[in-house]
Amino acid sequence: MGEPAARVRTAQDGDVWHITLDNPSAGNVVDLAMAEQLAAAFTARPAAARAVLLTAAGPRFCVGGDVGAFAAAPDMPALVAQLAASWHATIRTVLYCDVPVVAGVHGAVAGAGIGLLGACDLVVCGRSTKLRPAYGSLGLSPDGGTSWALTRALGAPRALELLLTDGMLHAADAHTFGLVARLVDDETLVEDSLALARSVAAGPVRAMVRTRGLVRRAAIRSLEEQLEDEERVIRESAADPESREGVAAFLDRRPPDFRAAH
Repeated sequence: MGEPAARVRTAQDGDVWHITLDNPSAGNVVDLAMAEQLAAAFTARPAAARAVLLTAAGPRFCVGGDVGAFAAAPDMPALVAQLAASWHATIRTVLYCDVPVVAGVHGAVAGAGIGLLGACDLVVCGRSTKLRPAYGSLGLSPDGGTSWALTRALGAPRALELLLTDGMLHAADAHTFGLVARLVDDETLVEDSLALARSVAAGPVRAMVRTRGLVRRAAIRSLEEQLEDEERVIRESAADPESREGVAAFLDRRPPDFRAAH
């Protein structure tokens, strides 16, 4: 057998590493090739790229797992377990990316695609986007961090209502609950997402990554633990050239140039 067809394409746009899910005829379904190629795309980020933008080709962002492959597998549990393990490795690659990750989401997002959004730092969502976990209709429990992302954003009661009733979340509700950061017109989604990624890339990206860590850890810590962590992390930031540039720019009344802060 030959190499699997390309599922992902990449391009560098100045400071931004633009990754596109690129299997539109299949709704950018999550299969082993997609999982492996998406992880490889994040790993291949050039050092000069200070932010990642994740978008998708076609009318649907990601329809979740490859149900057809599940049905055709001689051992469905083995395939599902293999795919979950591979996809979870990909989610960790996104989650621990060395620079901020922005996602531009449109159309349909289902199953494991929701978990992917939960691993990104900033999610920009088209107004007509619909999010549906869809595990219940298949008799499956969630994977890919989907239960974590929904519970963190919606709280346990709403997350369970969505998951147990096989419900759908409209973009406006996803924004209200905090699953996505920004709501934009469908027609300007890519443009707006790219503008946000460029803005992030121009900022103090190392301080942003430290901030990301603080925010993620806050949900499972006491205030006292968080204060200790903040003290440690702000000391690290103060020792970083980014802070020297930021402070100097403030005193000089000029915009900071964080790109030059090595």
